[in-house]
Amino acid sequence: MYAEVIVDISASAVDKIFDYEIGELEISEGYRVLVPFGNFVTEGYVIRIKESTNYDVKKVKKILSVKDDFAVITPEMINLMHNMCALYHLKYIDVLRLFLPSEMRTGKVKSLSRVVLEFVGDKAKIKENLRKNAKNQLNLLEFLQESQKYYKSDLNEKFTPGAVNKFVEDGFLVASAEKIYRSPSFNQVDDSRHKHTDLQERAINSILSANKTHLLFGVTGSGKTEVYMSVIEQIILQGKTAIMLVPEISLTPQVLANFKARFGEQVAILHSGLSVGERFDEWKRIRLGEAKIVVGARSAIFAPLQNLGIIIIDEEHEQSYNSESNPRYFTKDVAEFRKEFNNCPLVLGSATPSLESFNKAERGEYNLIEMPVRVNGKAMPNIEIIDMLGEMRAGNTGVFSRRLLFELENCFKNKKQAMLFINRRGFSSFMRCIECGYVAKCTDCDVSLVYHKNDDKLKCHYCGKRYRALTKCPQCGSEKIRQGAVGTQRIVEELNKYFPDVKVLRMDNDTTQVKNAHQKILTEFAQSAPAVLVGTQMIAKGHDFKDVTVVGIVDADQSLYQTDYKSTERTFELITQMAGRAGRNESEGRVILQTYAPRHYAYKFIANYNYKGFYSKEINLREVAKFPPFTTILRLLFSGDNEELVRQMVKGCHNKIYDLAQKYGDDFVYYDAMKSPVGRIKNKFRYQILIRLKNENSREIIDKIYDVCDDCLNAKVSMFVEINPSSLA
Repeated sequence: MYAEVIVDISASAVDKIFDYEIGELEISEGYRVLVPFGNFVTEGYVIRIKESTNYDVKKVKKILSVKDDFAVITPEMINLMHNMCALYHLKYIDVLRLFLPSEMRTGKVKSLSRVVLEFVGDKAKIKENLRKNAKNQLNLLEFLQESQKYYKSDLNEKFTPGAVNKFVEDGFLVASAEKIYRSPSFNQVDDSRHKHTDLQERAINSILSANKTHLLFGVTGSGKTEVYMSVIEQIILQGKTAIMLVPEISLTPQVLANFKARFGEQVAILHSGLSVGERFDEWKRIRLGEAKIVVGARSAIFAPLQNLGIIIIDEEHEQSYNSESNPRYFTKDVAEFRKEFNNCPLVLGSATPSLESFNKAERGEYNLIEMPVRVNGKAMPNIEIIDMLGEMRAGNTGVFSRRLLFELENCFKNKKQAMLFINRRGFSSFMRCIECGYVAKCTDCDVSLVYHKNDDKLKCHYCGKRYRALTKCPQCGSEKIRQGAVGTQRIVEELNKYFPDVKVLRMDNDTTQVKNAHQKILTEFAQSAPAVLVGTQMIAKGHDFKDVTVVGIVDADQSLYQTDYKSTERTFELITQMAGRAGRNESEGRVILQTYAPRHYAYKFIANYNYKGFYSKEINLREVAKFPPFTTILRLLFSGDNEELVRQMVKGCHNKIYDLAQKYGDDFVYYDAMKSPVGRIKNKFRYQILIRLKNENSREIIDKIYDVCDDCLNAKVSMFVEINPSSLA
């Protein structure tokens, strides 16, 4: 018998399937094995068993050993690997690595167990044979009860290891191993069940009635989470399993607490914030069928659940569901594959669905389920648009408008809470000399440095490198240094000046580096009043704080003018989601939106929570400009240490694809090669080829472009393919 094996080496030259002889080993598909490869030994993954090989049997090497006592990769995931490699032009091993905890591959993490001892002896007979001065053994004997089980570590501590081991040797204590799972911590909450509204009941029934993709379009506070949990409850009763995805790690503590309250130990969690041991143990519980429900961020879509009964993607519009590093993939594509494989429902939930998803619902590809009112029956909070240019003309040059300060003051007087959103961390976005125009930039990346006042450092948000803050210009020597747009640190400093007695908490990538930081910040905020939480987009969705009455959007324009066709859509989504944090209980909510472009059409729709009006306007613009969903964007991104080599590879690919463009004519809506908007990251030069294709023949053309890419491979230049990337930067 022979096994088809993919070796654990990420290199294009060995991105193929190798045949190995199985010999006397007991192996099935999905096993992790040790194999000889060239002059060394490496790990590999068995993806198929067969009776014969097309190679010379004398040259086929034998598998050396098996690494685990179970198949680490399921048949479904092997099928998914083939699908993703074809769809995204990925290497086999890069996809397989997504399915396993990385530390498992490197051998840095092992399963834990503890010894359990059961007393099976006759106390009277044992006592007769014990020496009278064997005090520890006598005390141990008195302590033990027939048929009771004890942890060996506990008995060792009480009665000494010598006494315990003697009883084990004599057969009075029978040892067995019990698995120990390292579990992530979470806040205990009660299972708060409420009677379903008619809209919730209709949504639950609609989802359970059809194994298709459902778009659950419900305003913030409409009770989507209760719909998810009730649907999962029914799925579990059918003996099936479930995946529940959230877009931010910051949301997992709250969601995990709610799910644990209802489903207990059936729930496992997967995300990058877990410790090495926790991630491995949660994965193993899932793989061995001990956990039935998986909650997590993007990577949880690869949870090795079997008999999958439903997949739910909450806040489906979020770009964090798209992997922007190797291997690049779209979570929704993976979910669609798993839905088809398992013949189960897929639920995409959002108060602001992506234009692509709503367009599919409009065309009947998705089943649209609407929940247009909040569970508590209250209206959405009023959004007040403040013209910051008008504030400046009135003499207010601060970061807060007079209206926002007034609302914050009232909020704190009433012992309530506020949330301030600014999607920029640090103190200021750059440092610039106003004499010569010099801007401090990273030496390794083609981006400006962000000033962090707490450390008094300039930091690169791409590679993490740090620099001394500017006191004078290194170019002209001037001391006239001006700071750029404000970030979360500056907002916190300003709040402390205006409201010194109010607790101010900050939540961004800088304050959530340590384990459980998200949970600690959110718990502290929930238990404090008056208080204000300042944060980036990680505070904008999913959080439910009943005492938040004021939400401030400090700089609404930040995402509006990015050089991206999705910038207006992203602004609408972020602000609408953030506005939904206010007034979720009995108290009325207020939202203060600060902008320098109050007449922009996006704000008119935002102020009225008019998603359908915004969708209608934006989808027409996309159709006229020939952007997705009316075309397919293909981005080929090249990077390497040698800029000339990168440019040569881009030129070679560009010329070959040009021949395709000539052949397919009008199917190519746009085609060009250029330097990437961020031209260098971590000292690697970046160039790109951008292509826009009509949808009709896009798959056929993309497959031909993949062939071109394979012909142009260069070991010193990395090349990645993205289909409809969420960002072109």
